[in-house]
Amino acid sequence: MSPDTAGPTTASAAAASPTAAGTAAAGVAATGTDVASAATSVPSPRLSELDTADAALLDTLLRQAPVGFALLGPDLCFRRVNDALAKIHGCGPEEHIGRSPAQVWPPAPAAQAESAARRVLADGQPVFESGPDASRAQSWFPCHDQQGRVSGVVLIVADVAAPPPAAQSQAAQSPADQHHAEDTIRRSEERYRSLVQGGAQMVWVADAAGGLIEDCPEWRWVTGQTLEQYLGRGWLDAVHPEDRDRVERDWQGCVTSGKTFDDRYRVRTRAGSYRHYDVRAVPIERDGKIVEWVGASTDVTGQREAEEMRGRLTEQLSAAALRTARLQQATSMLAEALTVEQVVEVITEVGRTAIGAQRSAVALLDDGRLRVINPAGMPPGQSAARRDILLDSPGVMTRAIATRRPVLAEDSETLRALLEDAPLEIVAGEDERSWVGLPLLAAGAPLGALRFSFSRPRKITEEERVFLEALAGQCALAVERAAMYEREHTTAETLQRSLLPDQLPIVPGLVMEARYLPVARNMEIGGDWYDSFRLPDGRLAITVGDVMGKGLTAAAGMGRVRNALRALALTDPRPAAVLTGLDRLFSATELEEQVTTVAYLVIDPQTGDGLMGNAGHLPVLRLGTDTEPYLDETEAGTPLGWPSPRQQHPFRLPPGSTAVLYSDGLVENRLRGLDRGLNELVTVATRARSSVVGHPERLLSYLVDAMLAGHEQDDDVTVLVLHVPERGRGDSE
Repeated sequence: MSPDTAGPTTASAAAASPTAAGTAAAGVAATGTDVASAATSVPSPRLSELDTADAALLDTLLRQAPVGFALLGPDLCFRRVNDALAKIHGCGPEEHIGRSPAQVWPPAPAAQAESAARRVLADGQPVFESGPDASRAQSWFPCHDQQGRVSGVVLIVADVAAPPPAAQSQAAQSPADQHHAEDTIRRSEERYRSLVQGGAQMVWVADAAGGLIEDCPEWRWVTGQTLEQYLGRGWLDAVHPEDRDRVERDWQGCVTSGKTFDDRYRVRTRAGSYRHYDVRAVPIERDGKIVEWVGASTDVTGQREAEEMRGRLTEQLSAAALRTARLQQATSMLAEALTVEQVVEVITEVGRTAIGAQRSAVALLDDGRLRVINPAGMPPGQSAARRDILLDSPGVMTRAIATRRPVLAEDSETLRALLEDAPLEIVAGEDERSWVGLPLLAAGAPLGALRFSFSRPRKITEEERVFLEALAGQCALAVERAAMYEREHTTAETLQRSLLPDQLPIVPGLVMEARYLPVARNMEIGGDWYDSFRLPDGRLAITVGDVMGKGLTAAAGMGRVRNALRALALTDPRPAAVLTGLDRLFSATELEEQVTTVAYLVIDPQTGDGLMGNAGHLPVLRLGTDTEPYLDETEAGTPLGWPSPRQQHPFRLPPGSTAVLYSDGLVENRLRGLDRGLNELVTVATRARSSVVGHPERLLSYLVDAMLAGHEQDDDVTVLVLHVPERGRGDSE
């Protein structure tokens, strides 16, 4: 344990003669391996700390000691052997080096030696056993390198047989020799204790009941305990209060069971601070009973601090990576947000998941005020929760806009100081404890502001501040884009609605219903249209068309084609003539890549006879009283502007029959191709009840609901139903 009591030597003596300790110490100088670490299973100081004279003395003891000594590497080959061990098996020391016991010794002792060495290498624990003839005690100890790893096995062999009477007589008659032997043992123990004392470990000895029985100056120097305070179970008083009960319980459990004690706990120093120690103790047995315990306490505070630093760095890197991933996710989500409301939804979700905000709000500048887009993101019951906030009123958003910088308030006092002692009840909710305000800037000019609040005091780190500023920048771009899109959408929708007829003409003998459904997912306006008007000769013109594309371009193109068709039909209503005129107009005014399709029908309401022309549009769905629903087989022709002679075909709609004109949004989407959609349209119409087929409004709703069910609408849908009632039934049903 200490330089005065040689505690570790006592552990060795439990399995070997006292001389073994001297030989073990000598092995240190001879091999550069710390036998103290072998005996205690912990690393010890390097040999360079001994002076040259000490090393020479230990080397001499190793060679001349009557106790056998050997060092085996992890390959079980001898690295060092003294004369005493070599003579046991009648070989010289040099014959052992580089060879295994099986190559040098007889089979029985060689097998026993290699088995014990393997156990030590595997478990890192000492092995004590008798030799094959029970006349020698063999002790095997793990040898550690400077990093504490097991690097080999130290073997000590001591003769435990009683000396013959002649030897006893000689010993009794040679006091000088006996004194020399005792002096050798004492010197070896002193050298061994010096190695232990100079290391980073504190070696201690406890009795079989677990009470410390020898002094440990290293422990007392660290903790400031007196010897009386330390002995027995007094050392526990220096253990951290949070660890003490657990350590005492675990130590007593090992003492009772005889298992190795292996633990880590904090020890109070004389200065009042705490240091971390790894502690390991092994039982020493004699005649099958535990006689004492030998343990070593190693200061691992530096290692623990390094581990904690690595842990903090790992957490910071992980948090940075997570924030980057979340920012990328937010950027992607904001890129898909087409309206300001959708932008607000993204920001609210990011605020909740990325920084743990209790509330998230977005406000935009509007006529000298801040208009809160999502009032639910503001504290309830406060004046700041109103939809409009004056720019000169106190608050984190108004201050962020005024300063063009983030406003970070980690607690109420900080917020009160930032807002120049404004009453908190005006700017904060009762359950809010910290706040963040961020300006939304576009080209340096403010568009609005973000507001995040938290239910507990929270200090925003520098990394989080960078994340929030990047998020605000992405939000500003998304808001600006969404505002422009909403303006364009409103303009296009207004234009398109203005070009569609307010109501269809009321014509005796015909019933018509039409519906236009703009796509709701991305709020893009397309080029679908329908129209119906009376011709001078009393016939009825009916048309459904589609200008491919979205937005203002498609809506404007649709308006030009619709107006031109009306003008051409009033001059010469024949479908072939109207479509030919549209081809000339289209080639002169529209872009080559613009694709526009038109289905145009002229019908006499009195007879149901008419003419049909088709410029690349979808076939008309026909339903009759005596036939199954089918698609009109009239050739579709090419879209407008494509050179081709325009044709017209007879089209008859007898009483009780129905014609359905529609755009591709009804039958085609991302999951359903055009051919499949047309087949499905016929199938759906076949399943329609007679009470539905005879009523255009019911049939229109039925077809739209059935064809869009289970599909996300990703294009405009236009449907026009033309029905000729059976004679005498009227339209009252």
